[in-house]
Amino acid sequence: MRKPWREQLSRWWAMPVTRALLAFLLMLAIGCLFNADGAFFRWSVHRDTMRQVSVYGILACGMTVVIITAGIDLSVSSLLALAAVLFAWFTLPHGWPAILAIPLVFLAGTVLGSVSGALVAQLGIQPFIVTLAMMVFARGLAKVISGGQKVTNYVTDTDGSTRLIEHPPIYEMIDSRILGGNISIVTIVFLLCVLVTSTVLAHLRLGRHIYAVGGNKEGARLSGVPVKRTLIAAYALSGFFSAVAGICQAAQETHGDPETGMAYELDAIAMVVIGGTTLAGGKGSVVLTLIGVLTIGYLQKILSLNAAPEATRLMLTGAIIICAVWFQRGRKSARSKPK
Repeated sequence: MRKPWREQLSRWWAMPVTRALLAFLLMLAIGCLFNADGAFFRWSVHRDTMRQVSVYGILACGMTVVIITAGIDLSVSSLLALAAVLFAWFTLPHGWPAILAIPLVFLAGTVLGSVSGALVAQLGIQPFIVTLAMMVFARGLAKVISGGQKVTNYVTDTDGSTRLIEHPPIYEMIDSRILGGNISIVTIVFLLCVLVTSTVLAHLRLGRHIYAVGGNKEGARLSGVPVKRTLIAAYALSGFFSAVAGICQAAQETHGDPETGMAYELDAIAMVVIGGTTLAGGKGSVVLTLIGVLTIGYLQKILSLNAAPEATRLMLTGAIIICAVWFQRGRKSARSKPK
């Protein structure tokens, strides 16, 4: 028979927010230990960490919604690249105003996300296969639109001559900072995406349906939940957030690169899983994903400050995903054992 304090400790430790916060605090402790001669203690480092991780975090918002439905979206990085190319293509060589270009990019991301959701919901194809195919398709489409090259402010005229044009003000606006240069606009966009996702999951009927589908798809169907429409909406939302991230990426890079965002889906999945959203579906929160975003962001910053190679970052990210999933399965098995 367990002692009361042990039961309380076990219950406290079983809470996803507890494990997510401990992982984040552990990362901060590692940063304090390996501080690169005090660089970790400078405010500019933390400000830049938030800016650098914001695009990944926007993708993680959409990934959270999809994973709660017990799915996965491997296409987010390619949709980001497509959105970046489309945004640059509309605003630079074609000179379209941002007020027209941005909604069109949002529409493109949402439509392609909806296609993935429809294939999963209507045809019953595994989300891994569907989004893997969409990942390849969207990357290829980005290369077709851009001609396999970066879409920059060097514009080729009909006579073959090349001229340099100024970037529209929207680029500088998205890539700027406010509050004395302490908060990036991209970070504000990321936090707004967190707010939107939290509102959908916690306060809208769609959010309740998303949790129900992820928890038990057949049970949700028998309870009257529109399972197919819910899945399509979840993947559409992921595509929308990928488009938002793509526009932010294009503004920060000042061009549209069809090769941008490679392996961003790995980081997005790691952020969601570290936050405690289970890959089995039915449980999770974008607030926990926010903690996961900060944890992975600080991991990358600490490695960067200490001049760790890119290969090390990729290996650690992969190892973190495995450990987080294994821990989730371990906790589930422990709870399922008879007492």
